Amino acid sequence: MKFEHKSVLLAETVEHLKIKPGGIYVDGTLGGGGHAEAVCKKLSGRGIYVGIDQDEDAIKAATARLAPFGDLVTIVRSNYERMGAVFSSLGIEAADGILLDLGVSSYQLDTPERGFSYKEDARLDMRMDQRQEKTAKDIVNSYSESELFHVIRDYGEDRFAKNIAKHIVAARKQGEIQTTGQLVQIIKAAIPAKVRAVGGHPAKRTFQAIRIELNHELEVLEASLDQMIGLLKPGGRLCIITFHSLEDRMVKTNFRKNENPCTCPSDFPVCVCGKMSRGKVITRKPVLPSEEELSDNKRARSARLRVFERV
Repeated sequence: MKFEHKSVLLAETVEHLKIKPGGIYVDGTLGGGGHAEAVCKKLSGRGIYVGIDQDEDAIKAATARLAPFGDLVTIVRSNYERMGAVFSSLGIEAADGILLDLGVSSYQLDTPERGFSYKEDARLDMRMDQRQEKTAKDIVNSYSESELFHVIRDYGEDRFAKNIAKHIVAARKQGEIQTTGQLVQIIKAAIPAKVRAVGGHPAKRTFQAIRIELNHELEVLEASLDQMIGLLKPGGRLCIITFHSLEDRMVKTNFRKNENPCTCPSDFPVCVCGKMSRGKVITRKPVLPSEEELSDNKRARSARLRVFERV
């Protein structure tokens, strides 16, 4: 299957990166290379673009798409949490811009055998890095009822998390849960019919929660934000697109803390903690997709872009 993914907030992200033709730009979630292609078109022969992704299919697709840019582009198969090590290996000290486009790609959702979609019956996988041994099937069949409840409640924000966890544990006593189709039927049985009739797909939140847990998405983001700001040149920008309220809140809180890290009591006349600002928040409110983009790509609906500039 061809790797297809519509890059959300494309023009807005490129604009906020303030591209310098000879600058160094790093994409921590390369995907199919949509954002990368747009940035590379603005780079000169002295520019550098580094694309990082852990998904083998994304690496192959982006390599083909970005081939016309030749030596401008370096692609590394890794997780963006190891961005500092990638910089060191390439001899890069700091970047003019860093981009993250979080969440799951359209290709991953639309390729049934990857096991991300609740709309197709396939084996429970959901690995963003296929080198990883643990899959969604392992979570569904090995986590305790309490662990499943907390994952679905915290990462899926599903009000029926307790009942869904209970139904999963009861169902697996009859035999291992192996496919997305089996899991969807279990989730449906755990949610009242009148709720299923009016809401979105009943399995959406649980699938999201399991995916986030399996790929450690929130832990990786939280552990990487300060590092990425530290990898920017003065005036360099970090642009992050989120699709989940927990991610967006994490980015918003981190950016504010890096802008104003002072921990002194508010009634202190001067700062004595010595914590210095690392930059400024460019987007007081997140940048949202335009109506035109939403009409063209429904999956952009929950996208939020936040930008931080290094001092």
